[in-house]
Amino acid sequence: MASSSCYCSSNYLFTLFLVFSIMCFQNAKNCNAIKTIDFEIHHRFSDQVKAIMGADNLPEIGSPEYHAAMVHRDKVFHGRALSENDDDSKLLTLSHGADASYIDSLGPLHYVNISLGTPSLSFFVALDTGTKLLWVPCIHNDMKREEISLNTYSVSSSSTSKAVTCNSSLCELQSGCSKSSSECSYKVEYNAHISSFGVLVEDVLRLKTDNHNPKDIDARITFGCGQVQTGFYWDGMARNGLFGLGIGSTSVPSILSRKSLVADSFSMCFGNDRVGRISFGDKGSSDQQQTSLNSMQQSPWYNITVTQLNVGGSLTDELDVTAIFYSGAEYTLLYDPAYTALCDSFDSQIDKRHSAGPMLGFEYCYHINTATPNVTFIMKGGSKFNVYYPLVEILNTDKTVTAYCLGVMKSSGGNFIGNNFMIGHNIVFNREKMVLGWKASNCTDRIVDSRNDIFPPFPAVSPASPPTINVQPPSVNDGAASPPIINVQPPSVNDGAASPPTPTTNVQPPSINGGTPRNGSNSNNAPQLSVGKPRNLYLIASSLLVLFLPILKIV
Repeated sequence: MASSSCYCSSNYLFTLFLVFSIMCFQNAKNCNAIKTIDFEIHHRFSDQVKAIMGADNLPEIGSPEYHAAMVHRDKVFHGRALSENDDDSKLLTLSHGADASYIDSLGPLHYVNISLGTPSLSFFVALDTGTKLLWVPCIHNDMKREEISLNTYSVSSSSTSKAVTCNSSLCELQSGCSKSSSECSYKVEYNAHISSFGVLVEDVLRLKTDNHNPKDIDARITFGCGQVQTGFYWDGMARNGLFGLGIGSTSVPSILSRKSLVADSFSMCFGNDRVGRISFGDKGSSDQQQTSLNSMQQSPWYNITVTQLNVGGSLTDELDVTAIFYSGAEYTLLYDPAYTALCDSFDSQIDKRHSAGPMLGFEYCYHINTATPNVTFIMKGGSKFNVYYPLVEILNTDKTVTAYCLGVMKSSGGNFIGNNFMIGHNIVFNREKMVLGWKASNCTDRIVDSRNDIFPPFPAVSPASPPTINVQPPSVNDGAASPPIINVQPPSVNDGAASPPTPTTNVQPPSINGGTPRNGSNSNNAPQLSVGKPRNLYLIASSLLVLFLPILKIV
């Protein structure tokens, strides 16, 4: 009887240990969830981007010319998404007109510096959440003279470069394949005038860990070697490449996840100082707000559902409309009934309308410097997205504010929650769980738990202060996936919209030679991989084994 009891105890302990070991192994496989690869983001009008790409003929940030130019850009890049009833005749006349070359010079909104190949070369690429492929130029462009010379990728010059053939699972454009061993072609189109064509290649993306034992990491990724570019892909602000962040197997977040470097999730944080952060592998925090992403076949867009708007504590009628979170948009575009619901409710709570609106491209402008209503979007599932900066400032030549305009444009179909509504949030694009999350952040530190003192006060707002930042308009993929209609809902005043966050420190911008590490020296001119402190579950398992062995011998 005793022997049987000992045998059972031994089996029980062994089974317990085996189960625990399996759990440790599974958790160790998922340890990528605590790693993040961080890049600093820079806005088109930031000093860093202007120093690299030039600043000829750019208007002063916040000036009437600035807003008129960005509205023009918005209209060009959104094309048919804007209302067919728009009357451009009232817009402020630009000194350079609204010709394509000037609009192209405004280009995409945000940029990061990456390093590719062996030896590594730096590329100052534009970010875009509406496409899903990273591509860099393989043809030198003699037409442009940057402040700093921009690199061109060469397959033959990189010892780690490898062609992607037509039999690869990542080859989506099979129409150009004569046989399976042929090089795989790619094609990225924004619209009929903006495109990139070339072949897919595989090479290393240079990363650096940021922990107690820093080391270099070479992640082999697939990207486009651009051979023919048109529009601003050729002579505009995306001429050094485009970093597609949309949903798809060819996107860098998906590739890094498949290689178990990070989770298939990333975050973007936009500060009001025109410097921000993108963190690959960031799943956000347990206390963030979130809503489910709508599944759209073959579409790269991050599409969510807005159920209602809350403006100054006043709820609109239920909407149940879809919206795209799009970092490439300077301003937010809304389609009726969301546009009218938001604007009418906002306007009814403010006096002193300003006449400057039509000439700038905005319908609602004000003289206000007092409390303005909070705006909150209520998402599917009940989560609330507070808009910290619904207003944009219109500045005089002496930098004083002459008017405040509601930073929303009317759309006739494609609707976007633009960059101006995202400022002050860490936005998490979790592709693993298909959710979009957000939390207040100053974008210089990691996510903050308090919204106090994150952003400077800007006109006083009932409990939340909606200071205004001037952000840059979106470029839209006119040919790729048609963006769904987004009717967005304003925030409820009672949903905890405390003062918007305010950056307390300036983020160190990356150098064109490969990026400045966020913490420490840039010894290898590579962006950084920030790694958390993983729990060493194998060590725990080994320790328990040592404890169990004597017991097993006894029994």
